[in-house]
Amino acid sequence: MIRKICIVTGTRAEYGGLRWVMEGIRSYAGLVLQVLVTGMHLSPEFGLTFHEIEGDGFSIDEKVEMLLSADTSTGIARSVGLGVMGIADALSRLKPDIVVLLGDRYELLAAATAALILRIPIAHLHGGEVTEGAFDDCIRHAVTKMSHLHFVAAEDYRRRVIQMGEDPERVYLVGGLGVDAITHADLLDRKALEAELGLELGAKSLMVTYHPVTRGDVDSTAEQQEVLAALSTLKDVTLIFTASNADTGGRELAGDIKQFVATHPRAKSFVSLGQQRYLSCLKHVDGVVGNSSSGLCEAPTFNIGTVNIGARQDGRLRAQSVIDCEPERGAITAAIQKLYSADFQRMLKAGVTNPYGDGGASKKIVEVLANVPLEKLLHKSFRDQV
Repeated sequence: MIRKICIVTGTRAEYGGLRWVMEGIRSYAGLVLQVLVTGMHLSPEFGLTFHEIEGDGFSIDEKVEMLLSADTSTGIARSVGLGVMGIADALSRLKPDIVVLLGDRYELLAAATAALILRIPIAHLHGGEVTEGAFDDCIRHAVTKMSHLHFVAAEDYRRRVIQMGEDPERVYLVGGLGVDAITHADLLDRKALEAELGLELGAKSLMVTYHPVTRGDVDSTAEQQEVLAALSTLKDVTLIFTASNADTGGRELAGDIKQFVATHPRAKSFVSLGQQRYLSCLKHVDGVVGNSSSGLCEAPTFNIGTVNIGARQDGRLRAQSVIDCEPERGAITAAIQKLYSADFQRMLKAGVTNPYGDGGASKKIVEVLANVPLEKLLHKSFRDQV
C-alpha cells in the first residue's frame, strides 16, 4: 500500500537538514513524497529559497504564504495564525499519512497545530533539545507533545523526550541531520568557493551569523553591535556574514550588517548561501562566530572552532571546539583570540568529537517512516516516569 509522507519546510537551514530525508523518501518503494513549502522560502527578502528546493529536483506540492511584512512580536504571532489556516487547507488537499517536521520554528508550530487537529500523525525531528535564549525552545517542546514519532540527535535528547511522557518505543536515536548533510555534500574546493562568493578568503577567515534572541528582555540590536565592534578590530580576517532568520527584530539586525559590510572591504554578507556553499564555507574558514545552532551542530564535524555568543543556545550539547562568551565586545574579542591561539588550534587539529554523531540519520528516519504501523499511531498515552 502506498504511504504518503509530507515534508513541511519553512527555512533554508531546516531544508538543509531535511533534504536527504526527502531524497530517501522519494527513492523508497512504496513511499510518495509530498513537499509543502512556507515561511521564509517564499519571501523575496530572504532569497526566495524555494527555488533551491526545485533546483535540487523536488516538486513542490503546496506553497503556503504566512509571513507578514512586520517583524514585530504581534506580526510574528499573526503569521502563525495565517500559517495554521493555510497549512490546514493544504493538508486537507494532500491527505498525507504522516507529516514530518524538523526543529522548533514558529512556522512548524502552525503546521503541527493544523496536522494535530486534522488527525494526521506527526513525526518530529530534533526534539528534546534545549535553547534557552529563544522562544523556539518552548515551541520545540510543544511540538514534541503534539507528535507521534520522535527522531532525536543524541542520547541526552532521547531521555528528555521520554521524560516528557512520550512512549520510549516511539523515540528513535538517529543522530543529527546537519552531520548527515555534511556526509552527503559535494563540497567546493577553496578556489571554486572563492569564485562562487566573489571574495578571497585570505590567510584568516570567519563565518558570522547572529540571530535575534527572542526570549527574555534582551536587546538583540545592542548585542549585535557588540559583535560588530569586536569584529571591526580584527586585522586581515575575511568575514562572511549570513542573514538572520525571520524573527522578531531581524530587519534591524540585517540593516546594521549591511552598514558594517559597506565600510569593511574584507567583509561580505549573503541572504542565503545555499547548502553547498554554506557547508563549503565551513570546510574552508577557521571558525564560526555568532549564536547559530550550526556552530554547535555542524561546525565541530569540520574540526573548526565556534565562538558562541550570549544565551540563545544555552542548554544545547557542546563539543570541545565551542567557546562560550558573553555578548560584550571585550569577551568576544578574547574568545576569537582563544580560537586562533596555538593551543586551541592544536586541539582542533587532533580531532573533535561531534555530540551529534557521524551521519546516517536520514536513512534511519526513512526506514521508520516506511515501516512503522499506522494503526493506532494517533493514540498516545502519557508515560509516567517511575
